[in-house]
Amino acid sequence: MPDIHPDHHHDNELDPMAARVKALETILTEKGLVDPKAIDAIVETYETKVGPRNGAKVVAKAWSDPEFADWLKRDATAAIASLGFAGRQGEHMHAVFNTSDTHNLVVCTLCSCYPWSVLGLPPVWYKSPPYRSRAVIDPRGVLAEFDLVLPETTKIRVWDSTAELRYLIVPLRPAGTDGFSADQLAELVTRDSMIGTGLALTPEAA
Repeated sequence: MPDIHPDHHHDNELDPMAARVKALETILTEKGLVDPKAIDAIVETYETKVGPRNGAKVVAKAWSDPEFADWLKRDATAAIASLGFAGRQGEHMHAVFNTSDTHNLVVCTLCSCYPWSVLGLPPVWYKSPPYRSRAVIDPRGVLAEFDLVLPETTKIRVWDSTAELRYLIVPLRPAGTDGFSADQLAELVTRDSMIGTGLALTPEAA
């Protein structure tokens, strides 16, 4: 089984779909039908503007506003949209909250459904067959490959995204953050913590 650790990518080895997309992009560019700068702008927007910073703001507000957290639990799509984060791949959202005894993990076993408007572009490993299969079969082992070793007493729940439903994990708020502003809290929220392969940063690690 290939290693899925995020530091062990092989960027020169594209999966069949990525290879087709790359080939199509090359052909369209050579024919003058696609502007590479426009593609780069779209990618940059999803990477740095529409996520995962958007998701971090949602989590920070949930940490600091109990009423918003309750709304997020009941109707994540509406709560997230109230902050201005909506659109493609983010129409059907469900938020799950980590607790002291339960850790949540998101995967898409069929393809790579992912809430772009909240988390930006999906990481390469999220779309890989090893992650998609092993996250369900051996979630504890998968988390260990991301250097996240949880106590044996911690229950791990795996959520399978679909085209009709996508998930956002609200990680536990780190200790020592009383009095932090929303912006300060958002700096502690990582993309991986909103997928479940990581934890929010401590103030010391931020």
